[in-house]
Amino acid sequence: MRSFDLSTRNEANAAIVEVAGSVDAVTSARLAEALNQQLEAGRPRIVVDLGGVGYASSAALRALLAGVKGARGAGGDLRIAAVTPEVAKVLEMAGFDGIVRRFDDTAAAVASFS
Repeated sequence: MRSFDLSTRNEANAAIVEVAGSVDAVTSARLAEALNQQLEAGRPRIVVDLGGVGYASSAALRALLAGVKGARGAGGDLRIAAVTPEVAKVLEMAGFDGIVRRFDDTAAAVASFS
């Protein structure tokens, strides 16, 4: 089984969801749940830090897309930060660059909400 870790924290402008390991059919539900928890708590501005993710399946993309739709529906948005080259290739092939804003680091993504 591949490793997976997820943590959340709040900053003034956004909720940060940090993900590490592999986001696949098994672990993507935890990502989706974390994003939903932020939305339910009234935090529709979300930054997903993917700096520790080495593998992302189509299930990961579905979880992120659902998060984008939920955040925008609540008047916010979802940004992606610190994407590894492996995950960047998956995002590019899936056309996510036209859907989600991507930043080099979490600080820049958070600042983009100002």
